[in-house]
Amino acid sequence: MHRRNIITAMLAGIGGLAAVAGGRAKADTAKPDKSKVAYHLSDADKVGFVLGNIQNHYDGVGGPDKVTIALVVHGPALKAFHTLAATPDITERVQKFSKMGTKLNACGNTMKAQKITLKELLPGFVEASEGGVVKLAELQGEGYVYLRA
Repeated sequence: MHRRNIITAMLAGIGGLAAVAGGRAKADTAKPDKSKVAYHLSDADKVGFVLGNIQNHYDGVGGPDKVTIALVVHGPALKAFHTLAATPDITERVQKFSKMGTKLNACGNTMKAQKITLKELLPGFVEASEGGVVKLAELQGEGYVYLRA
């Protein structure tokens, strides 16, 4: 009788371990519900390209409910987002992305260097007062994938 109890206990233990291992395997391979991506933009000649990539990203994953996108702009590229200098195409795209939930970050150091305020940028931007590169590092620390064109 003791043998049956020992065998039953062993089989129960093995079954329990298999269930735990199976649960871990599923948890380790499960994709997150929403990916996070940080786009880094500093080159003025790549503004249209990066904005196109952001649109392609949304289209490719099925919309803003599938991905959180942050755009961090610094250096010469920020001039393209000045309200008075922005083209109608850039203005339209930024407005659309802002409505979709894109986090639009302007480097505070670049803003000082260009002598502009947040009010002089297209609506939707927030100031990364600590700097654009610091903001990018923070986003990566929060699990964002870093992309630079």
